[in-house]
Order: sequence, then C-alpha cells, then structure tokens
Amino acid sequence: MTSPQTPRYRVHPSPIGDIMIVEREGSLVTVHPFDGPVYAEVARLSMWLRAAVEQQHPEHANDVISETITQLEQYFAGEREAFELPLDWSTVRGFTRDALKAVCEIPYGETAGYGEVAIAAGSPRAARAVGTACAHTPFSIVVPVHRVVRADGSLGEYGGHPEIKKYLIDLERRTSE
Repeated sequence: MTSPQTPRYRVHPSPIGDIMIVEREGSLVTVHPFDGPVYAEVARLSMWLRAAVEQQHPEHANDVISETITQLEQYFAGEREAFELPLDWSTVRGFTRDALKAVCEIPYGETAGYGEVAIAAGSPRAARAVGTACAHTPFSIVVPVHRVVRADGSLGEYGGHPEIKKYLIDLERRTSE
C-alpha cells in the first residue's frame, strides 16, 4: 500500500523529448526533460528523494500531474507564457533557490545574462553560481532557465542539449511577436 507521501511520476512526450513529471503531496518535485531509459531516471530520482518513486497510470491521474501536462501542452502550442503550478521547493536551498526565483522573473520571449540573474538574486558576483543553479534546477521549462544566456548573448548549454535551449527560446520569440 502506498502512502499519500509517495512520490508519483508520469512521463510525457513533448517536442523536446520525454519530460519526467514527479509530484508528492500535491506539489511538483521535478519537471524535466531526460534522456535514457525511464527505469534509470526513476532510480536516480528515488535516490535523490530518498523514497521509492512510483508510476502513476493515466487512468489514476491526480490533478497536479494532469494540470502540468495541460500547461506543458499549452506552452508548446504557444498558448501559455507562464506556468501556474504548485512547486515543492524543499529540495532547493540557499542561493540556488534565490537564483531560480530570480529566473522566474525573466519575461516570456526575453533572455537575461547569468550576471543579471545574479544581481536580481542579490549576489552580483555569483554569475557562475547562477549557471550551476540553472544546470541543477528540478523544474526545467516551468522555471525558465532556458532564458538565461551568456554575457555575450550566446545561448550556452542546457543540460548538454543547447539545441533544446534554442528551440525553447525560438518558440517563445515566435509566439510573442
């Protein structure tokens, strides 16, 4: 028997690949694109959360995962500019949390440099730490770390997939025109 605190996941296909959606107690623990086999990602998440992560079948979908899927589909269709989802920030601490909260303030269709985000997060000399925060966010897309670019305007990495970052930025620029 599973407890209400048991993290549950669904994998949702998207234009940028499969997206792992994990919720616990009515809030999202993580939303991120991933490569590789699902079982390996579930094992990694179970270790990270220190709890067995169980699959949620579509016929037993809860409101948070269903709403996340709806909002992701709207975003990829160019119909949504901001996400309104309950995020579980308990796994994100200190400056990483401050940086990711500052990233949430970057307007749809625009970008900001790592240094600009560091200033907004209250630590003007922490541009590299912003990069680390973006690289380790549990909330890709929902927290728009793809909008953070290098000081020279070049895109930089996105979990080893700069083509995904480019896709997301281009999607937002096209739909915001």
